[in-house]
Amino acid sequence: MKPLEGLKVLDFAQFLAGPMAALRLADLGAEVIKVERPGVGDLCRSLVIADQKAGEDSLLFHTINRNKKSVAADLKNPADLERIKELLKSVDVLIHNFRPGVMERIGLDWETVRAVNPRLVYGAVTGYGTEGPWVEKPGQDLLVQSLTGMPWLSGDGDMPPVPAGFAALDITCGNHLVQGIMAALLRRERTGEGGLVEVDLMSSSIDMQFELFTAFLNGDGAMAPRGKVSNANISVGAPYGIYKCKDGYLAIAMTPIAKLAELIDCRELEPFADPDDALRLRDDIKAILRDHLLTQDVRYWLDRLEPADIWCAAVLDWPALLETEGFAALDMVQDITTPDGATASTTRCPIRIDGEVFKSGRGGPALGADTGEFLT
Repeated sequence: MKPLEGLKVLDFAQFLAGPMAALRLADLGAEVIKVERPGVGDLCRSLVIADQKAGEDSLLFHTINRNKKSVAADLKNPADLERIKELLKSVDVLIHNFRPGVMERIGLDWETVRAVNPRLVYGAVTGYGTEGPWVEKPGQDLLVQSLTGMPWLSGDGDMPPVPAGFAALDITCGNHLVQGIMAALLRRERTGEGGLVEVDLMSSSIDMQFELFTAFLNGDGAMAPRGKVSNANISVGAPYGIYKCKDGYLAIAMTPIAKLAELIDCRELEPFADPDDALRLRDDIKAILRDHLLTQDVRYWLDRLEPADIWCAAVLDWPALLETEGFAALDMVQDITTPDGATASTTRCPIRIDGEVFKSGRGGPALGADTGEFLT
């Protein structure tokens, strides 16, 4: 038995952050019912990435909506809206990611819904919260990264801003919503009452950067500069970074420079033995490392560093990762089948409970496939 079996979730969300939260609840056993516009559905159905589709829909839709059900309802139609409100009486969780004000205009805002079902946990995702001058801005991952300083953390000092190469904020914000929903459900067990859980991409972005942002708040008010050589963290000294070798790349984390110099036989590093030099002179140290590590293969350096318990690793791409025993041991890939019979491989739920790995072979639902079951 999965831990959330018996929990019913109504998912109004589209694209990534909201559906990501509903996906995790479905992975853990909840019955998740997507509410979609008739004839159109979740706009993610047509958001095709890497030219990959599964049946008529984008592969992305099926990966992030696997194991869900779908009802088609026009929320502007009074009859459909009444059917949804009737369904809400038996639902434990509601999730949406409309802009502020939309659910109020529809008539499914928190105050209205709690009157229908006081035990409901109501989860809302926005881009920038519900107040302030930015609430109408599009809450899109790259835009929020840009507004919150994230791209200034990546890349070397002489490079332009470098954003995360994936939807980092959507995924993190969705997980934050799950945390809030689970906390509200636990409270409901004690009080019998539901609650309003609100998350936003901007807050999630700041939270992701908490370590470096805290240092900034307690500093001199200036943005810490990125290192000019192998930058990987604006506040961590050398050798922290990624270095090119003869046949690939090597990542080295926190390591005393004196010990590293001895292990890789680099006499040029010996004058930098003072730990205080690691941050203050990081570009000088990293420049020496860059030139020295380029003389040998990645495996050559790993054979010297790993036995000495130096924190280091080869930098793998996905084809190389799939060849490793470490990846195989995690069993992170599962196959899913769409309603029209198309199959695809994707990731599984990353959570294990009592040693059990949770997989579901069912892809996203056909639009409106379960309308008759829930809205009759």
